[in-house]
Amino acid sequence: MDDQVKQVRTWKAISAALAAVALGAIVGIVVILGKGIFSSGNTGNADNVGNNGTEVTSAAIETESSITAVTETSETETVEETETVVETKEDVKTDPLSLWTENAPAKEALISYMTAITDEGSADYIPVENRIAVFDMDGTILCETDPYYFDHCLLVYRVLEDPSYKNKASAFEKDVATRVKAICDGDKSVSVSMVEHGQAVASAFAGMTIDEFEDYVKMFRDQPAPGYNGMTRGEAFYKPMLQIIDYLQANDFKVYIVSGTDRLIVRGLAKDVLDIPRNQLIGSDETLVASNQGTEDGEFYTFTDQDKLVLGGDFIIKNLNTNKVTVIMQEIGVQPVLSFGNSTGDAAMAEFTTTNNKYKSLAFMLCCDDTERENGNESKADKMKGLCDEFSWIAVSMKNDWTTIYGEGVTRK
Repeated sequence: MDDQVKQVRTWKAISAALAAVALGAIVGIVVILGKGIFSSGNTGNADNVGNNGTEVTSAAIETESSITAVTETSETETVEETETVVETKEDVKTDPLSLWTENAPAKEALISYMTAITDEGSADYIPVENRIAVFDMDGTILCETDPYYFDHCLLVYRVLEDPSYKNKASAFEKDVATRVKAICDGDKSVSVSMVEHGQAVASAFAGMTIDEFEDYVKMFRDQPAPGYNGMTRGEAFYKPMLQIIDYLQANDFKVYIVSGTDRLIVRGLAKDVLDIPRNQLIGSDETLVASNQGTEDGEFYTFTDQDKLVLGGDFIIKNLNTNKVTVIMQEIGVQPVLSFGNSTGDAAMAEFTTTNNKYKSLAFMLCCDDTERENGNESKADKMKGLCDEFSWIAVSMKNDWTTIYGEGVTRK
């Protein structure tokens, strides 16, 4: 019995050994084939597979070691690549104010302000619903004079050049447009009041629908900018200031344009350019009437399905200085905490923003001191810098604070 048991045990041992050799051979084949796929230029020797168990087992062990080494190397390389990507992303992390010079005082002031008012643990924290910023347009986010204000140049085109209207223009419109053109040509002996200009614009476009007027403005804005190479009138937005708008919106600010330019012209200029809703674009106003209303007062006339809303031809108000303050409270209803302007016409808005405000507030004023990249005026810039010192506004130097104004490829003629 003992001999039979011994024989059985012996055969089991032999069977186990043979099974181990066979398994080793199979593993060796698989691993070598795998090495041929994953390892470059080192496929092993398939002819030796199965010739003897020792060689197969040894080859299998060596191959497994190689595969392990390759896997470890790949994982290491992957980790290194991941770390490199992360470092690269950190290194090239988007600077929201990348078009501003590194140590620009206005940039530093705004970033410091934003850090304070968005920190819920800060005494300067401002609730989202009170984060209101107001911007002038001409000379603050848009080229102010090329060669004169956009809306003044629009009037000149409409009354003196537009073949569809110039022969219909009134004597008043021609007089105002002619004087504006003289100013554009450098004649300092003539002048045009803002009210005169506003009335001339209102009457020159009377009868147009709002869409027709905005389309007309868009047509004019797409003309080449007369004083620059490489851009149209409508592309003359200051790119560093557009970054400010984006930066504020990214921090939950509601941004309003509060311009002295006609409200409907502002809309035409901003359309498809500024990511600001139409109801946050405020400007000077003219009357709007129903197309069949005639001389009847709107109090008594009822708009019908046969009517269109059209420009009424009468100027209402020029949105400058304290008029900006009143319209802010009429249409926004909340005291702003940030104000951006460039002239004394924006002074009241700046002072209203920073006076008796329950929240931390700042006012910024652009100084047109760049005479190489922009139609600057150093005398006006110096006066504004003086006012900034006097009223504690923050001066923005177009010359020193911005790395570009209109972007690459744009130069003054």
